[in-house]
Amino acid sequence: MKILLIALLLLVNVHAKSLFSNDSQEENSKYIGALKDLVIATQKTRGLTNSYLNGNTVGLLLVFENKKEMKEAIGNMEASALSSDPVINARATAISQALIKLNRKALKMEPSKAFESYTEQIEQILMLAQTISRRSSKDLNPLGQDASTLMMEVILPMTEYVGRMRGMGSGIAASGNISEDQKMKVFATITEIDTLEKRIQKNMQAILAKHEEAHNSNVSITLGSIKGDTTGYVNLTKTTLVTTPGDIDPTDYFDQGTDLITLLIKLYDENNRALLEDAKGWL
Repeated sequence: MKILLIALLLLVNVHAKSLFSNDSQEENSKYIGALKDLVIATQKTRGLTNSYLNGNTVGLLLVFENKKEMKEAIGNMEASALSSDPVINARATAISQALIKLNRKALKMEPSKAFESYTEQIEQILMLAQTISRRSSKDLNPLGQDASTLMMEVILPMTEYVGRMRGMGSGIAASGNISEDQKMKVFATITEIDTLEKRIQKNMQAILAKHEEAHNSNVSITLGSIKGDTTGYVNLTKTTLVTTPGDIDPTDYFDQGTDLITLLIKLYDENNRALLEDAKGWL
């Protein structure tokens, strides 16, 4: 009778959850959750530091708050079983050491130099994310593979490009001026954001076509909000920031970027929830 019941559950939920539990996928879920927290906290620290160094003193307290969140995320990564992988551990250790040094001196650096230094470390974190995605892929279930690839290789990079625009833009707004070099960087960032947003829409729809039962029904609403907020933020940047930067409040611009990143993280977390649930299996 028990076997018959399990067979019936599998028939009804064949796309919603795998048959056997997957400990490797569970550990992957925990690690990439902490990795995401590190990316977001570092992006916020970069943007707020840039805004502060350009004259927006309001951001100083938030800089210290986000540095604490960076430290907590690193601790959670180190506590994961996935950190026992020698390649992953070596790269994560190098990143954490570099961030500790950077946090100590960033507020005394030139704004552009501090921004570039944080960006370099975020790029290293994103490279680590790709390493995790590819090294652990063979140990994941089909849903885990699809979700992990979307999270590590599309959603996280988009949060980074939005974070760059948020950080650059709030600094530009705080100073009230924009150089030609800054304009070029802003437009290059917009191109990346547009490309990644389209990939998110396409890849998430493909995942839903195969694993719809594994996701909450409101994920389509989140996708629509990401599309709308991306368009709004890009348009604000094109029409006002690069023409009359003094007309934008730096805190408001920063917050609008944060709102978009929050939506991206909501989609990221929903995929991670589905990935973790799938890891439990039926047996």
